[in-house]
Amino acid sequence: MSRMTVNERPVEFDLDPRMPLLYALREAMNLTGTKACGGGGAECSGACMVLVDGVALRSCAITLAEAEGRIITTIEGLSRDRSHPVQQAMVAQGAIQCGYCTPGIVIAAAALLQRNPAPSRDEIDAAIPNICRCGVYPRLVKAVAQAGRVAQRQERVSAAPAPGISAEDAAKAVPALRVLQVE
Repeated sequence: MSRMTVNERPVEFDLDPRMPLLYALREAMNLTGTKACGGGGAECSGACMVLVDGVALRSCAITLAEAEGRIITTIEGLSRDRSHPVQQAMVAQGAIQCGYCTPGIVIAAAALLQRNPAPSRDEIDAAIPNICRCGVYPRLVKAVAQAGRVAQRQERVSAAPAPGISAEDAAKAVPALRVLQVE
């Protein structure tokens, strides 16, 4: 049995302790925001990032045994209402394309801003090793810098509507969003 805290809930996995944390989160807990990434090593895109004791790590490279007793935060646990500064800034800067790599990028950026709320371009580049095939990197850097300012209360942004909101209400809450009527 592997015991740990996942998104502020104590959990116990009755799974092979050699299993990567990624698969326990996705398959046993149905936390599918953490994406399969290519299996570790050089081919890992970083879409599998989670916070482990506050540090962004690739969940494909951590076994359940290595996660024993640790505090794990997935994208679902970062902010249930999408209000985390990184989530808001990513939307505001248009730094999301297909979205597959987004959870890992958000986790890596959140860990960086926890350590350093005003990172330089070089620090952002070093802290976010994720591979985005859509090429959002210029907007991503702007989003991380903006999220740092938001976290320090130097700036405000409200770009992503709360989950479960109707498309019409979301369009009212977020001026850049338009609801198209299908005829």
